[in-house]
Amino acid sequence: MTRWREDHRVLFEGDFGLSALAGEMAAAPEPLDEDDVFRLAADVAADGDGEGAVELGRDLDQLLRTGLSDDTLDTLWQAVTGGCGLPAATGADTRDQLSRLAKRYPGPPETGTPAPERGTTSRADVIAEVSAWAADPASDTDEPGTALPAALSAALTAIADHAGEDLAVRLLIRVLKTRRVLVPKQRFDRLADLGGRFGHPGPLLYDELSVAWPPIDPARRDGEGDFGLSRLTSWFSWEWPEPTALDRLRVAVAADDATQAPGSVAAFVLVDVLRLEESPLSDDTLATLWHEATGRAHDPGRGGSGAREWLATIAGECRARLAEAAPDFRLVTPRVDQEHRDAVLREVRESATVTGDGPAAALKEVVTRVDPDLGYRLLLRLLATRAAPLTEEAYERHVVLCRHFRLGAEHVSEAVELLLHR
Repeated sequence: MTRWREDHRVLFEGDFGLSALAGEMAAAPEPLDEDDVFRLAADVAADGDGEGAVELGRDLDQLLRTGLSDDTLDTLWQAVTGGCGLPAATGADTRDQLSRLAKRYPGPPETGTPAPERGTTSRADVIAEVSAWAADPASDTDEPGTALPAALSAALTAIADHAGEDLAVRLLIRVLKTRRVLVPKQRFDRLADLGGRFGHPGPLLYDELSVAWPPIDPARRDGEGDFGLSRLTSWFSWEWPEPTALDRLRVAVAADDATQAPGSVAAFVLVDVLRLEESPLSDDTLATLWHEATGRAHDPGRGGSGAREWLATIAGECRARLAEAAPDFRLVTPRVDQEHRDAVLREVRESATVTGDGPAAALKEVVTRVDPDLGYRLLLRLLATRAAPLTEEAYERHVVLCRHFRLGAEHVSEAVELLLHR
């Protein structure tokens, strides 16, 4: 019998358990003695209102019961801590060190409702991911920034196979961070998928990890949620903690998704803003679009800014963010897709009874004179702010448009599917 595992995203903001302790040891500026290790362990144990102690105890129990040899266990621990295990002068090997920690933080009792039996899929995927990082045994290396030595890969595989896939994934990520391995985007996505299955907080993966991000391309739709100006308006649709709208704007354009290259949000917003700025749309039309898409919660005019002035401010903050996060970025505006313009216009007309004639007229101008894609995303924002229910027939038409414009799964579920069930 084992207790239910909590969703770690609820309990912790970042790494936890043994992998968190290894990270703290690796980051220590001075050589550690045993008291230092116990002090760092106490900090890890206190996380999550004490749940950190449960996770640390579980990890130690799992690791010590894997049957790893002393040499393999030492190889693993040295790798995850960056060689910051206890000095040899203490006379304690890795197993002794971890066993003493385990006495302080025993594993949780096997009581309560049994956790659902996990299938072999996750375990096989974890082992496959570990194997993908393994170096050719004939050219085994222990240099930072390279693939994993065979002994280290074997240790992580044994943990996944005999102890816990969750622990194996966290220790693999910790090794990649400690060894300063540059992680290709495709592998980063696989690690993110595995972490999602185990309820890992996002920062557990991406904090301190070096990722080989592909160049930002506003024409590429690989995100899951809303993007561009339509996403930005959602940041202004409720009260925010920042003191001014400009402060809120700076936070919003820097809020990149964990699986997208830094600067991606700013690049997508910049494309939309420049199209509107350079369009023949009147200031009144632009003001209507922004005000309505924020759920009538934000009006730049109240702060003395005209609509185009506010768009120019947004563009300036986007450029500042890109200069910091992606200095090599050069904007190439994607072509305007006119193929489904008439279909979008139909939805604008159909929604006029919900959005109102003024907003519908403003959306029509965006669709016909600027960009049907942007017009459609702004339409979805307006429907969301009004919680407008959709008929089955309208839902099917929206699904076609979402597929055409390659909107992400979260965007579709939040913008369309929720409206169907109202």
